[in-house]
Amino acid sequence: MEEKNVFTAKSVDEALEEGLKALALTIDEVDYEILDEGKKGLFGLGSVKARVRITPKREETVSSTTDFINGLLDIIGFEAKSEIVSDGESLVINITAANSARVIGKRGDVLDAIQCLAGAVYNIGRDEYKKVVVDCENYRAQRERTLVTLANKLAKTAVETGRKMLLEPMTPYERRVIHSALMNNEDVKTASEGKEPMRYVAVIPNNASPNDRGVRYGEKRGRDRGDRREGRDNRGHGRRDRNDRRDRGERRDGGRPRSSGGAKRGKKEIYFGTFLGNSNDIKKDDENNNSNGNNE
Repeated sequence: MEEKNVFTAKSVDEALEEGLKALALTIDEVDYEILDEGKKGLFGLGSVKARVRITPKREETVSSTTDFINGLLDIIGFEAKSEIVSDGESLVINITAANSARVIGKRGDVLDAIQCLAGAVYNIGRDEYKKVVVDCENYRAQRERTLVTLANKLAKTAVETGRKMLLEPMTPYERRVIHSALMNNEDVKTASEGKEPMRYVAVIPNNASPNDRGVRYGEKRGRDRGDRREGRDNRGHGRRDRNDRRDRGERRDGGRPRSSGGAKRGKKEIYFGTFLGNSNDIKKDDENNNSNGNNE
């Protein structure tokens, strides 16, 4: 039975070269063991080929990463286990847990923290950074669908109201999901505004006023109430003037000034939308999006 990752050739160097070519790896990405140095023999008779076993270092790194995650889960006290899902352009690790909500955390913060640590462990000693994605029972895909739905909803609201809609601060990855979702929408454009870690996406309709500062998602209703209240106050301006004169002792009947009475009006409540979570894509999102004007 042929051994895994064992290569033979006339010499050790040739066997090693053939093995690296077959595995599409460089000498720095592997460990190798010389099983047989080989010998030429006399006049080609009795020659023995050299044999080399090549072990990609990434297999050991992947194993150490999952071992780290499993150990971390034990320390935290989670009944959960990690396993490799994909080892392509990104290393994808899935966690199965008795209580997935605890592993995911509020707005995905626990899962993102585990992902950050796992990425650091995996990339130690590597010349090129490789992204590590840690998921828990398909949470990442569900989150992406939620963001796409939210993006389309905000685009519709922005066009109907003619106002720029502002999302809550989110990670570079989630901002790119919003940009991509509205990439082909001809009625709006998107842009990232603010500074990390409070950078957010603005959905800007084509009919927005140049001086529009935008409406935070979920805050619009409160602002509308404030605008209507201000309009009523303007219409009752004359009545307020008369009441002010009465409070200053200028009542027609010469009586004592009337107390305003009643409870003090509290500050206007601001309604914020769903916070879109954190993740640990630590690279800055300076990339530009498409020709539709969407820019990160």
